[in-house]
Amino acid sequence: MTISRREFIRLMGMAGAAGMLPASTFAAAKRPSDLYEIPKFGNVCLMHMTDCHAQLNPVYFREPSVNLGVGNAYGKAPHLVGNAMLKHFGIENNSIEAHAFSYLNFDEASRAYGKVGGFAHLASLVKRIRSERGNENTLLMDGGDTWQGSGTAYWTRGKDMVGACNLLGVDVMTGHWEFTYKDKEVIENIGEFKGEFIAQNIHLNEDAQFDYKFSEFSGYNEDDNRAFKPYTIKNVGGARVAVIGQAFPYTPIANPQRFMPDWTFGIKDDAMQEMVDQVRETEKPDVVVVLSHNGMDVDLKMASRVTGIDAIFGGHTHDGMPAPTVVKNPGGKTLVTNAGSNGKFLGVMDLDVRGGKVRDFRYRLVPIFSNQLPADHEMQSYIDNVRKPYKDVLEEKLAVAGETLYRRGNFNGTFDQIICDALNTVNDSQISLSPGFRWGTTVLPGQNITMDHVMDQTCITYPETYRREMSGEDIKLILEDVCDNLFNDDPYFQQGGDMVRVGGLDYVCRPNNKMGKRISNMTLDDGTPIDASKKYVVGGWATVGSKSPGRPIWDVVADYMRLQETVSIKKLNTPKLVGVDGNPGVG
Repeated sequence: MTISRREFIRLMGMAGAAGMLPASTFAAAKRPSDLYEIPKFGNVCLMHMTDCHAQLNPVYFREPSVNLGVGNAYGKAPHLVGNAMLKHFGIENNSIEAHAFSYLNFDEASRAYGKVGGFAHLASLVKRIRSERGNENTLLMDGGDTWQGSGTAYWTRGKDMVGACNLLGVDVMTGHWEFTYKDKEVIENIGEFKGEFIAQNIHLNEDAQFDYKFSEFSGYNEDDNRAFKPYTIKNVGGARVAVIGQAFPYTPIANPQRFMPDWTFGIKDDAMQEMVDQVRETEKPDVVVVLSHNGMDVDLKMASRVTGIDAIFGGHTHDGMPAPTVVKNPGGKTLVTNAGSNGKFLGVMDLDVRGGKVRDFRYRLVPIFSNQLPADHEMQSYIDNVRKPYKDVLEEKLAVAGETLYRRGNFNGTFDQIICDALNTVNDSQISLSPGFRWGTTVLPGQNITMDHVMDQTCITYPETYRREMSGEDIKLILEDVCDNLFNDDPYFQQGGDMVRVGGLDYVCRPNNKMGKRISNMTLDDGTPIDASKKYVVGGWATVGSKSPGRPIWDVVADYMRLQETVSIKKLNTPKLVGVDGNPGVG
């Protein structure tokens, strides 16, 4: 189904600045007739993208129907889904914005509005904004998770995305999945990146300090043992803008430390406060922002504790937030944003900066609809060329989707279930475990599932599968540990991501309970209770410790799909949730 531009604008309804700005400002805002008419405001324009996960082409991407908030996060952004989210941000039901920001009516709306993202379409919007505001008045920031998430990124070791970001004109970036390439490859990519790579919270460990092999290439500072440049100063719109980098603090825990043996990470509130104070004292900036990959809940807590930050441009948790959260702290207030994922959005914050401080702001998180923004020819040519050597592999048709196959959500998505079923079928296991990654594109019913889609869901640098015996007690411990990572009351003990996905296993989950008491009533698919002392054959992939012996997960999933003409799930192993009735994070 296609729609005309006239119908597109009519369907937008209340679209535009009114639905994108904080409640204090959008009531009086003029409603533009074009989704991409972003009224100019102030003198500084900060653009922000994050978590594109190497998606160069337009995709379908379904937002979560479960994003539970517990404790102090209950009922607050980003833990709102569906109608609760639309109501909170004043977005009209059944509008194009409702489709962009929620899972509601996903299949029908996807066919009406088309795919989202794509660097060629993103490039057109970036160029339009820079043309309207003046290139010297804009700054484009990338929050990381850019070099990983596709087949071409894996095969080129992230270099395809470095080239794309150079062409896009990214000025500053920080990282997370970038560090899952070998450290030498990371340094090479940073060297080829035309912008600046910053991270105030990455230091050298004690052994590396004596003879750091990348001291000439990374921005290493011997005085404080920071592995990378911690911040940069940019002149934007006549104002001095300080951008401080905050890489993902749990990288060596969530990902294999063997890829980054010399570097230590961490949240490091005290170091951040010292850095903000130092920058404000020595650089005399008009604006201080943090380019973060903490995850939104961590950013919200940091904003409440660290003073002197005007805005945090956040990533990692893939939360597409239409408006910033205003966080009060002892020094004033900080705006906290998060710009979604998969190239689906561009955050645009316009600031009125006068007299050495921010006087006012306007913000829009702009959805990138590929059939409403023209493809930039230069970027599209680059994308076609970088994908060309892998075209035949990526476009192999494996099967047809019998239903919507998606990932994003706290518990099993349908594509996750396919991965778990593939592990059990191909590797002959009783139970399968798959990581709760938040990246991975969506396939609509009736659409051909290609190797490209499988790589979008599985493409990491440690893809090896395993088949091993585990006791029922060990399986419960794994579920409890990941569940605490997701639902701990203290955001600083959360590492982002979602619950480990399971196949062949059902259980009850009580998210509001404490560690060790959230998981119960574990059974096999046939209802047989899991015995704590009994051994079960478990299949899985993406081990963070030592390398597993099995084939890459994408080969296992592809083999499973090739056995069928149409792929549908037989059973979705989503846990029974207890104690979450009325939680607006459940759709």
